[in-house]
Amino acid sequence: MRPYEGLFVLDTSQGIAGPYCATQLAALGATVVKVEPPAGDWSRGLSSKSGSHSVMHTAFNRGKRSIMLDLTLPADQARLAALAARADVILEAFRPGVARRIGITPQAGKPDVVFLAISGFGQSGPSSERPCTDSIAQAFTGMVALNQGMDGIPHRTGAFFAVDVVTGLSAMVAVQAALAEQQRDRLTNAPPQRRVLDVSLHQSSAALLGYNIAEWGLQQREPQSLNTPAGAYQAADGRYVMIGLVREAEFVQLCRVLEIADLSQDPRFASFPLRSQHREALLPLIRTAFMARPSTEWLPRFHAARMLCDQVNTPLDWLADPHVQATHAAVTLDQPGLGPLPFPVLPGLGPWSVAAPGLGEHTEAVLREAGL
Repeated sequence: MRPYEGLFVLDTSQGIAGPYCATQLAALGATVVKVEPPAGDWSRGLSSKSGSHSVMHTAFNRGKRSIMLDLTLPADQARLAALAARADVILEAFRPGVARRIGITPQAGKPDVVFLAISGFGQSGPSSERPCTDSIAQAFTGMVALNQGMDGIPHRTGAFFAVDVVTGLSAMVAVQAALAEQQRDRLTNAPPQRRVLDVSLHQSSAALLGYNIAEWGLQQREPQSLNTPAGAYQAADGRYVMIGLVREAEFVQLCRVLEIADLSQDPRFASFPLRSQHREALLPLIRTAFMARPSTEWLPRFHAARMLCDQVNTPLDWLADPHVQATHAAVTLDQPGLGPLPFPVLPGLGPWSVAAPGLGEHTEAVLREAGL
């Protein structure tokens, strides 16, 4: 699907959230020009790298064209202004106020431009000027507090850039909604109208926790855990097995598969709320039972019982899994300078394998095509 062929996107963002939104637009056919300073997007300097390429930069900037502009120079400011005037979508991810100072504004775009600003805490409010990263947004919104490990300590989620990525997805949804409204305007001959979108890491992180925030707000205290003893347990071979429980009958089935007494007959463990209340007494019993067999034996037993269960995989385990290979869930991208990189296919869109640009790789071509 390439519904955005002919759409010109000017991406002045760096990092993950804004670039990820723009790379999805590229996957859907848009022409995305990424504007970078002489030092390049900071993501080029992180993760495995070769020259101006890095795995992190590649992951979030596939399918774009890169131009290098020094926005401290009036000539490059003029070039940026000329490109912005042609853009259907403009993305920026500076701290509030910075983009305006260097001329990246809604007014710089077309009369019906979709202008997306991504920041840590939004464009207004007492915290809008504060710097923010994925881990800071997780801490601020309560995600860290809710991610308490078996060690009893709250942790940042282990999936790197969870909030950055969901912010990019949220931004993509907002841009698509704005483009759909724009098309509706054209069909009804309505006058051109700019759409200015404000997407933040803070709000995107909070949106992920919608249920949790509502439950805490209703009870005004920490709710009991939903489905104790669901979680990850170490087996005899050292591998971890993840168990999910959503119905009361599944706890009885869990005991049966583990070949232990039906613990639901114990008054302390007769229901999800009671098991949550007495989890400190229950969890050691489950942990001990799991240590009786290796994960290779537990998995077939739980799957035969049609229970929610799988081993805790590493990314390499996932890539090697027969289901992943049979369904072609990953596609290999040959990134210049780095070599073959396996990427998951974009959900619903299928395989898309286009390299990320080198720093300033397309500067001359883009400026020439724009008559600059």
